[in-house]
Amino acid sequence: MNYRHAFHAGNFADVLKHAVLLGLLDALTRKPRPLCYLDTHAGRGLYALDDGPARRTGESGGGIARLYAARGLPPLLRRYLEAVRACDAGTPPARYPGSPWLALHALRPEDRAVLCELQPREADALNAALGGDPRVHVHRRDGYEALPALLPPDEKRGLVLVDPPYEAQDAEFAAIQRALAAALVRWPQGTYAAWYPLKLTRTREPFWRWLRGCAARQVLAVELAVRPENSPLRLNGCGLALLNPPWRFDQTLAAALPALARLLGEDGQGGWRLQWLRHE
Repeated sequence: MNYRHAFHAGNFADVLKHAVLLGLLDALTRKPRPLCYLDTHAGRGLYALDDGPARRTGESGGGIARLYAARGLPPLLRRYLEAVRACDAGTPPARYPGSPWLALHALRPEDRAVLCELQPREADALNAALGGDPRVHVHRRDGYEALPALLPPDEKRGLVLVDPPYEAQDAEFAAIQRALAAALVRWPQGTYAAWYPLKLTRTREPFWRWLRGCAARQVLAVELAVRPENSPLRLNGCGLALLNPPWRFDQTLAAALPALARLLGEDGQGGWRLQWLRHE
């Protein structure tokens, strides 16, 4: 699988990932000390929905567009929609914000964002979209390789998002494990979020086994499925492994996931999972 963000902007996977991202940052910014947000695969920051790859796939119709039509959303999803509307107030929006844009929306003036993007065109677009913000530092480099050099941040608080395009297929899980293992040596108390696709249940199990034995004190897995996990040829759902999440963040997610599964599942086949893999 090559999960190029421009083709999938605003789809169900973005909805889950970005709602969780905003929830994490909101929880972390409740404490007064500054923090650092680090994105290993930042992308371009903003994506067109009315033109280009995202329009051709139309995947936002099964993602963000369904939330726009919903009523009575739980707090985390209302917060997410508020952030998307702050980027583009159109209904439907013509632009969709990537993780860096949403992170900056949630961060305070005293916080900092370190954004890594290896692809030259994506890095140039990222610089054009967000590089003028004094809180932003864009690095045109491999995010996996950058982690040991960038951690721990000077702030000693913050969040690392690991969100690769899975160009290495299932081997990407091994790359994530190596990166997280090295990062936890440098910054064991940091909060980490690693996105992963769901095709067949068995492809996730080795990653979960590693997470259960990793150096993080707490590991929470959150997953959303929009169809049964019975095909290796398409994205049936996605998940995030949350290492050292904020206190009681599982409760925030538990209040939002049933609504996501109901709204984004195909033909009533949506499902969700929230499971502690380590809980000391």
